[in-house]
Amino acid sequence: MNDSPLLSVRDLNVTFHTQKESVNAVKNVSFDLGRNEVLGIVGESGSGKSVTALSIMNLIMPSGKKVDVSGSLHMVDLHDDINLYTLKNKEWDGIRGKMLGMVFQEPSMSLNPSKQVGDQVAEAIRIHQSGDKNQIKAKVLDLFNETGLDDQERIYTSYPHQLSGGQLQRIMISIAISNRPAVFIADEPTTALDVTIQKNILNLIKSLQSKYNMSTLFISHDLGVIREVAHRVLVMKDGEIVESGLVEDVFNHPVHPYTKGILYCRPPVKRRCRRLPELAGFLASAEDKTGLKLEDYVESTETYEKRLQLLKQSPDILNIKNVSRHYIKKDSFGLKKKETFIVLDGVSLQVRKGEILGLVGESGSGKTTLAQCIAGLQQVDKGEILFNGKRIESLYHSTHIKTKEIQMIFQDPYSSLNPRMTVGEAITEPMEHLELKSERWQKAALLMEKVGLNPSQLKRYPHEFSGGQRQRICIARALAADPVFLICDECVSALDVTTQAQILNLLKKLRDEMNLSMLFISHDLSVIRFMSDYVAVIKNGKIVEFNDSEKLFMQPSHAYSRLLVESIPGSGNL
Repeated sequence: MNDSPLLSVRDLNVTFHTQKESVNAVKNVSFDLGRNEVLGIVGESGSGKSVTALSIMNLIMPSGKKVDVSGSLHMVDLHDDINLYTLKNKEWDGIRGKMLGMVFQEPSMSLNPSKQVGDQVAEAIRIHQSGDKNQIKAKVLDLFNETGLDDQERIYTSYPHQLSGGQLQRIMISIAISNRPAVFIADEPTTALDVTIQKNILNLIKSLQSKYNMSTLFISHDLGVIREVAHRVLVMKDGEIVESGLVEDVFNHPVHPYTKGILYCRPPVKRRCRRLPELAGFLASAEDKTGLKLEDYVESTETYEKRLQLLKQSPDILNIKNVSRHYIKKDSFGLKKKETFIVLDGVSLQVRKGEILGLVGESGSGKTTLAQCIAGLQQVDKGEILFNGKRIESLYHSTHIKTKEIQMIFQDPYSSLNPRMTVGEAITEPMEHLELKSERWQKAALLMEKVGLNPSQLKRYPHEFSGGQRQRICIARALAADPVFLICDECVSALDVTTQAQILNLLKKLRDEMNLSMLFISHDLSVIRFMSDYVAVIKNGKIVEFNDSEKLFMQPSHAYSRLLVESIPGSGNL
């Protein structure tokens, strides 16, 4: 890397003004991005990462709010001594896409759903390069090949809804690199992707960065991902940079308690934990100077094996026998075709009382379909599901009261709650439907305390809570019916790593206090390892491996299981 920086940001401040208040989202941020360097920015939601990136692209849009952006932005190869923030909007049109390229977090939201993806990539090229229609199309196909997209002609004429998340992100990368920008900004480009697809995208970004010597700003809330790709890292909290340095230095010798928190709160790769450290503990230890002993969180092999022996003596609460489920494909007019798509193919599993069974696999593997069959939201085509020895179908068809014992916690805490209902109404609603009306508000208050929230907040609405708080409310709602079996369907995948640690610890605590059994679904094997006693790996609707979580994690026997383990970003530090 050349000593002189390619991009220099100095004293960047971004303030959003509303009628009620002003929010200083970015505070006096300064940093340099070197030539051919990958600089990581890490922090939780609301830390200012994305606002910083959008400010560099001059894409901070008011959206009805007044926004003040101050500071300086210099790009050496473009203007040695001119602050880019002094340029007019028309001048920026020649910079964005040509000198600065950006990939956003959610590819399906970044593409026009009514245009073929090939035309959208061609448009990015046409703005900055000359050439006729055929020449530009040839460049697009070359980009598709370069970003690892097969069957380029079909992809070119496809619409966004016809492609997978991984394919769409490769399309977005094609757009970002189409004009060989000097600076490439990747804002959480793998957060919405499965772990194996995430690894492929990370490898692609690294190879393109090396091939074209692009200076890259890589933003993530996951330090494991940052460790995979970056040379240096900036840690942001509440709009400020609280720590910076070489990646290995920050990982091996973190100084700021916030850095330690986001580093150690993630389930580790190297060791098994009985519970996870939480950010509040690191911040508190910084104040009283006592420090946290990370070894206190580790679960010994003897303790884990003793638990497995006890579980073997417990009766089955859920028994899934040779279950299959298929869908009949439909054409664009909604008419049925003769083709069928098999989602579950002869699945057999057992869950004992007090056990957490982990179910891991990529999107489309059949995880959620199996969960919905257990919850009575779908019917099986073959096989049977027994709950406490009785067929699930008979329980759901007879009365709602009998099914209160099975409850489900969904992936997205934002869409799981009715925005027009107070959280108290959301928690008490299951009690009304299940004829548990007496003293339901008192019970709701107790449930709020159990999940770590203040009962005085029962009259608030969902928008007044953070993502982690909303997921706690969803857990309280699930517990309102006094269940004995919880289905957790990717219930922490939408949360920051520190919030994720709190929810995982809470679920384990509830299991111990209430002797709950759980089916815990995730595509993240490090989370599965921490939560689960036993693990089933599902691929294309079939269980390809089943074992206790330690054996599966440390010595996976199936090639697909090994791929999932090897795809976990970072190597852990606990």
